[in-house]
Amino acid sequence: MTEMTPVTEATAKKAPTLPDAQTITQVKHWTDNLFSFRVSRPQSLRFRSGEFVMIGLLGDNGKPLLRAYSIASPSWDEELEFYSIKVQDGPLTSKLQHIQPGDGIILRPKPVGTLVHDALLPGKRIWFFATGTGFAPFASLLRDPETYEKFDEVVITHTCRDVAELEYGKQLIENLKSDELMQELIGEEHLNKIRYYPTTTREESLKMGRITTLLTDGTVFKDLGIAPINVETDRAMVCGSLAFNLDIKKILEDFGLTEGANSDPREFVIEKAFVG
Repeated sequence: MTEMTPVTEATAKKAPTLPDAQTITQVKHWTDNLFSFRVSRPQSLRFRSGEFVMIGLLGDNGKPLLRAYSIASPSWDEELEFYSIKVQDGPLTSKLQHIQPGDGIILRPKPVGTLVHDALLPGKRIWFFATGTGFAPFASLLRDPETYEKFDEVVITHTCRDVAELEYGKQLIENLKSDELMQELIGEEHLNKIRYYPTTTREESLKMGRITTLLTDGTVFKDLGIAPINVETDRAMVCGSLAFNLDIKKILEDFGLTEGANSDPREFVIEKAFVG
């Protein structure tokens, strides 16, 4: 059960007093541990889909408490969307989870990151590997027309412990294919390029198991009816925990792919700054 709090005329009157402040416009709680929120976008902010910015609130000492958050909205969106975990004793998320529409939030308008198309060599198939809230940068890239211009097939894998934790990504992909704006921007034929592969590791679901295991034993390719990863055709982006990132890195290297960067485009990239 999700809960969404929209901005209202009353809450909109609350003026942010924080440095580099933007205004919360919408909050949606997906589970007891996950929520997303939208904020106003600085007029001067330009970013590439997949990048992250520093956002936060004032700490108890009155100083800004900032963390890196991938922008979940595409570069063309008039607002910015973020997807976050709730850590009850976390310095930032213990406070951030209580934000309401109209509240102010600190946003440093200096986007950076490696999960961008510029960091990859041309290919035919792109893989997005995510765990938990690591889905956020791919929520941006999945809504970017450039993704479909560059690749013939888009495979998004999302691994979480429980079924409810998959809901953010599931709804986003379902909405992609039914939203008139997305059909106009990207084209229905291009949206059909998406192959969505959700898995759980704890709660029983249609597909269980860690994506690392399902890759190494070939299950993913059998389930999707596609050829295994090939250095000539496949490109990948990875966003998750440190352990997950390292495991996927090893698997991709075993397939012959090489890690790249903005200054040295190769076959796959990893977001090392991901928090949560």
